[in-house]
Amino acid sequence: MELASNLSERIRQIRLQKGLSQENMADMLGLSTTAYGDVERGRTELSFSRLENIAKLLDVPLPELLGFESLTMSETEWLRQENTRLLAVNSRLQNEVEQWKAKFKLWFGEGVIRQIGEQREKIGF
Repeated sequence: MELASNLSERIRQIRLQKGLSQENMADMLGLSTTAYGDVERGRTELSFSRLENIAKLLDVPLPELLGFESLTMSETEWLRQENTRLLAVNSRLQNEVEQWKAKFKLWFGEGVIRQIGEQREKIGF
């Protein structure tokens, strides 16, 4: 419950800093003034899309609205790091696939050759 009250208080503070009224926010969000007031009083559970809309209207990044203002890494930098990590994982998995392919060929190849040899023996070759 504390997280919700912190969020609703943060929304209220940012709204006031931006010089917007509850009526302005309600209109822009397509809510009644009472329904928007419930948002700021923490009486309404907000969906992710509603949170995104509020963040856009207040011109505040969503992580900041949620109270993660201590994050200093830009979204672009995070995406670069995530891309580098995923490329490394992809490379490791490709190597693993190649190793399994080699093992499969070895195991499958030996089995087929043995079966062909056994069948040839049965028919007299």
